[in-house]
Amino acid sequence: MRDHGRHGAGAESSAPPVVVIVDVANVMGSRPDGWWRDRAGAATRLLERMPHLVGREVAAPDGAGGPIVAISRIVAVLEGAARAATAPRGVDVVRAPADGDGAIVDETARLAEAGERVLVVTADRGLRARLDAGALVTGPGWFNEVLGR
Repeated sequence: MRDHGRHGAGAESSAPPVVVIVDVANVMGSRPDGWWRDRAGAATRLLERMPHLVGREVAAPDGAGGPIVAISRIVAVLEGAARAATAPRGVDVVRAPADGDGAIVDETARLAEAGERVLVVTADRGLRARLDAGALVTGPGWFNEVLGR
């Protein structure tokens, strides 16, 4: 992970702030580490790695408009059995009542409408096609690298 060593993306930062929305099922599925045997446990382990990213400036994914972005907030979307995961402080969790894709689309639209710059982490092409046109999108590879996973 290229971490630019800055915490708390504040006024002195030139990195654009982004809210990162994570398709947890998609990111978990990107590593064959046995997540399917205990989805809630695997989701909890993944979520536990996220809080330290809030306020950090990290290498931006392609198409983000600059070499670095400042992660202002992380929203993790859980679906199915993973909804039972325990989330640490510092990560906002959306427990999708039905499909995770619909919850991600809704959350992205809500944040964009509020003026937030949104970066969705998913490899799901169908989901990508449903997202707000202003949303940035990247795959799990970028997020895994940022997490050091």
